[in-house]
Amino acid sequence: MSYILLLLPFSLFFKEFVPDLIVTISVCYYVWLLFLHKFSTIIEFVNPKYFNWKMFYFYFAFLLVIILSSLLSDNVFFSIKSSIFYVRFALFGLFFIYALNKHPNLSRYFCYALLVAFIFLIIDTYTQFITGKDLFLKVSYNAGQVTGVFDRPRIGSYLSRTYPLLIGLIFVNFKNTNKNFLLISILFIIIDVLVFITGERTSFFYMLLSSCVIILLINKFKTLRIITLCLSIILIALIVKYSPTVKNRMIDATLQQTGINTEHINIFSPAHESHMKTALNMFLDKPILGHGPNMFRIKCLDPKYATGVMPCNTHPHNFYVQLLAETGILGFSFLLGLFCYVVYLVIRQFHSIVFNKNKRYLTDYQVCLLAGMLIAVWPFTPNGNFFNGTLAIFYTLPFIFFIQSKYKKK
Repeated sequence: MSYILLLLPFSLFFKEFVPDLIVTISVCYYVWLLFLHKFSTIIEFVNPKYFNWKMFYFYFAFLLVIILSSLLSDNVFFSIKSSIFYVRFALFGLFFIYALNKHPNLSRYFCYALLVAFIFLIIDTYTQFITGKDLFLKVSYNAGQVTGVFDRPRIGSYLSRTYPLLIGLIFVNFKNTNKNFLLISILFIIIDVLVFITGERTSFFYMLLSSCVIILLINKFKTLRIITLCLSIILIALIVKYSPTVKNRMIDATLQQTGINTEHINIFSPAHESHMKTALNMFLDKPILGHGPNMFRIKCLDPKYATGVMPCNTHPHNFYVQLLAETGILGFSFLLGLFCYVVYLVIRQFHSIVFNKNKRYLTDYQVCLLAGMLIAVWPFTPNGNFFNGTLAIFYTLPFIFFIQSKYKKK
């Protein structure tokens, strides 16, 4: 049953139901194991020397806050579906950690599965970008944004969010041979360029952010990543010069929406700015526990909160603003605390590089996972819905592998 996790990279190609089904099956199986073996499946984590239980106390405290927020919302039954079932990601994380410890080869197999998923996406997306149709004869979603197998522009999000995990798994599972060096180099360049041509600006920023973190904090492959990033930038410059469609989406549209060339500068875009202002109005009305998870899409219709050119949507397109509106300062403080913890790890790793070069705080593998964790909690970019199951899987994965690597028994 542990090897059902190998289907996860491919399940994320589909809508929320498919990856959520794998999570649900994994959770049900793990709960059955807990009761069958009288909770002995987590006995190896009981000793604080090997596991930091504070992380799960932190998570379950957050669960209590969002459930309480739902119970106090104006539409309890609608909101409670998003909060009470959020516990599945904690159980899914425990099951994944258990599986990685129980089957040492699972990490290598998961690396292979993720690599195959990347190779397929690379071939399919470049085919669509060059010919206008992907391998399944599907045309582009709209001008400037290829979609490949997805129903909307999500290729860049998939690649940028799982890329640090894949690179870390390659570092730890592949031998340092010239052949593997060449594979990693080509993979770096192809993915950098591919995320750019998808037209997903936030995803491209995530690629740059994770690349900078990896370059700054890793020990090996530092020069390799710098060279490949420079080559990627050269190829991107050529694409911008000879592809007006990509240039319009990534550069011209960005300048226009942010208003950099005008007197009024927007937060990301006028639409995003109005979403956020509406959400902040909701927060000011209920600052402690908010209006309830996933209630933005209902409350944004209220003239008391709505403001700007496009005040209403399913979510305000920023995790932090969404939690302020829907779970108040209490829910927001948990995500902010997680961000502070990740920044602390970055600073501590940098401190160990500067002052203790012979003993780094984190391995190169953990640095790659740290880059993925930073992307997951980064506050200064547009995001999807915080309570979306597929997104939750994306930002949970690097934390799962990081916890397993840091607290497993030696």
